[in-house]
Amino acid sequence: MGGSTLLKESGPREVFCGLTSIVWLHRRMPDAFFLVVGSRTCAHLIQSAAGVMIFAEPRFGTAILEEKDLAGLADAHEELDRVVKDLLRRRPEIRTLFLVGSCPSEVIKLDLGRVAERLNELLRGKVQVLNYSGSGIETTFTQGEDGALKALVPLMPITKSDQLLLVGTLANAVEDRLISLFNRLGIERVVSLPPRQSTELPAVGPGTKVLLAQPYLTDTARALKDKGAQILQAPFPLGIEGSRLWMEAAAKAFNINATLVSSTLDPLILRAHKAIEPFRTQLEGKRIFLLPESQIEIPLARFLHRECGMELIEVGVPYLNREMMQPELDLLPKGTRIMEGQHVENQLDRVREKQPDLVVCGMGLANPLEAEGISTKWSIELVFSPIHGIDQASDLAELFSRPLHRKALLNQNQLANA
Repeated sequence: MGGSTLLKESGPREVFCGLTSIVWLHRRMPDAFFLVVGSRTCAHLIQSAAGVMIFAEPRFGTAILEEKDLAGLADAHEELDRVVKDLLRRRPEIRTLFLVGSCPSEVIKLDLGRVAERLNELLRGKVQVLNYSGSGIETTFTQGEDGALKALVPLMPITKSDQLLLVGTLANAVEDRLISLFNRLGIERVVSLPPRQSTELPAVGPGTKVLLAQPYLTDTARALKDKGAQILQAPFPLGIEGSRLWMEAAAKAFNINATLVSSTLDPLILRAHKAIEPFRTQLEGKRIFLLPESQIEIPLARFLHRECGMELIEVGVPYLNREMMQPELDLLPKGTRIMEGQHVENQLDRVREKQPDLVVCGMGLANPLEAEGISTKWSIELVFSPIHGIDQASDLAELFSRPLHRKALLNQNQLANA
């Protein structure tokens, strides 16, 4: 296990729900629409998280179901059908409609799988209707993407051809760069899930090697494996080391010559080390506490310790898939305290006791901690930012140096005004 101390706790949690992932998924697939079946609270959350202007025409919305008893289920189905028909009449460019479940009791009563089946029969192939759960009761916020991608897997065609499948939403520019590097290594066919058009799904089968770009895609990985794909074990592509090992895992699976891999990646690695050095100077020796929210905490901890010299006080993670995380766990320093799950009050007590230089946490905890004089970094900003790959390592380090730099400037101003 790399010497990590694995612990577990449960209790009150402080996390965004899986609906939040719609914000990056709807940008990725412009021909898809995400219809949240929920309450006004769900609508306010998505609108706030996306920051969409009131006159914009986004590719998501909310079918608001008022409270109904079980006898009102027929009315709820009729209302949902009406909303979908009205939406498709106004937005004829939609090719895939995701029905996204939420946690209000009136929504839990609905079987959205059956609703999707009925709508598919009604629409007769004009639009494909899928469903998944973004409920905050069941998921942390990044797992909404896992639900959406898992819903797409059954629609993927079958192929026996050799290919590399990158799984997980990446910024288009980052993905283009990674694909070009794989091509330079001699891996000619590289495809992605999710695709940039929801109806242009890649094929999958026995010749498919899968690299997960994100560590929260457990269910999607399992569904792809059931279709014959091979899931490659590797650290995740955050930072120089993680990205190199991630790409090397693909190169090994395709029997690429090690000399070619080195000649392709070494110049990028050298440049990235130079770019990261100013931020390492700021971060080295600083103590960091990661609260569980995004599921990328363990890869981040590995990067921050090994490449930025930070001291890990505690690494919280909502759920720990030990098999998937094994390559990451092996790289953490002996005795790293990893906490699966959350009792938010107990974790905040430990934060106050340890007084870290930086806390990675959700937005709901950031302001109270800042008021206590503890610098924070929002977890959600790390998910929205293009941080994957060797070229992005310095950008990733800079995200963590900013709050420390800001605090130093504020302290200087206070001293100057004293």
